[in-house]
Amino acid sequence: MRTDGFRIARVMKYITLVLIIAFVAALMVYASGSSRPFEEVEDAVSRSLDKSNLTRQDGAAFKREFGLSEADYQGVMYYASEFSISAEEVLVILVKDESQVQEVTEAIEKQTEARKNDFDGYAPEEVKLLEDAKQSVRGKYIFFAAAPKADEYLEAFSNSL
Repeated sequence: MRTDGFRIARVMKYITLVLIIAFVAALMVYASGSSRPFEEVEDAVSRSLDKSNLTRQDGAAFKREFGLSEADYQGVMYYASEFSISAEEVLVILVKDESQVQEVTEAIEKQTEARKNDFDGYAPEEVKLLEDAKQSVRGKYIFFAAAPKADEYLEAFSNSL
């Protein structure tokens, strides 16, 4: 009986070890960035967008909205509604180094709060869109979407990495 207890303990030890290794591997895959080129990620996300209301924006629009220069990053994809009464926008950025991540996420938060204040009182559906926005940071990639299909766009982004 005593040897059965030791065998069970030994088996449980190996099972626990395997579970820990699987957990760490899953965590590293999910939390890590990607070595994929920005153009591939951009293409995958861009193909998933509903472009009936979203249009590609240039570096000047990105600077105007977020106060950031496109030249400071390895890649920037910015789509926004062509109508000023819509809060719909999708942004993917590949930073040059991870120290820029906080700067970008703070700029996104600041812009989101400013837009909420702009729409507050006369466009509650746009405020809701901004409140339900999806954001993800994966390594050097930053994703933000305030759109009715934000979940789909986030999935396309995650799958492209």
